[in-house]
Amino acid sequence: MNSLISLILTVINLYIWILIASAILSWLLAFNVLNAHNRVVYTVSEFLYRITEPALRPIRRIVPLLGGVDISPVVLILLLIFAQNLIIEYLA
Repeated sequence: MNSLISLILTVINLYIWILIASAILSWLLAFNVLNAHNRVVYTVSEFLYRITEPALRPIRRIVPLLGGVDISPVVLILLLIFAQNLIIEYLA
């Protein structure tokens, strides 16, 4: 049972890092630091979008934009950290 809990916690932690990478990449694309027409950048961007968008879409419907800033990744990261803490507290 401990190995299953460890795997779940690792997957949650990995997803948090994917969310952070997606947010940073979106900022770099928005400020034209990276060229979106570059094939590698486009592929990585598309992969991160496809991985994170299903989880972020319901949050974006509920949480409004704050001055044009999307805080849905922050909300999702906080929810994932809360879920990690619940798993550690009640299952481990």
